[in-house]
Amino acid sequence: MNAGQRTELLATLQQRFERNMSRHPGMNWSDVVARIEAFPEKLQALFEMEKSGGEPDVVGRDEASGELICVDCAAESPAGRRSLCYDQEALDARKENKPAGCATAMAAAMGVDLLTEQQYRDLQELGSFDLKTSSWIQTPAALRKLGGALFCDRRYDRVFVYHNGAQSYYAARGFRAVLKI
Repeated sequence: MNAGQRTELLATLQQRFERNMSRHPGMNWSDVVARIEAFPEKLQALFEMEKSGGEPDVVGRDEASGELICVDCAAESPAGRRSLCYDQEALDARKENKPAGCATAMAAAMGVDLLTEQQYRDLQELGSFDLKTSSWIQTPAALRKLGGALFCDRRYDRVFVYHNGAQSYYAARGFRAVLKI
């Protein structure tokens, strides 16, 4: 990321932060930007979240560590992170019609994590997300060992958690990321 991209990203994040104060009551932008500047390596992850359509925003602070919690707040699962199977094992298991990649590897390359089920539910308390799409979430190892993976969406004003074969992929399924700074 060059200096111009950095400046543009920070301006975009500030505008989003100020437009959506209900997502982070009692927080102010100067504290957020100070935290980002204290951990400049996290700026690249925010850039990747933004570039892939995630519209990251601060949604809270970890009480124990003091870290800011940033989550993709795009209305639908980020467009640049769809049509992916769950993980590398699932991708390797596909013999034909392989997707371009997998959610867990893309998240790792971006420097972020997939949301947990609780983080996904917490996000849905801030608005209505994934009304037309769905998002892979972190899947417990025991379930993954059996070949499955979890995803969520919001329908009928409720959050649903589903399972699917980890090797499946759909044009309307992506993943939402969380980044702690």
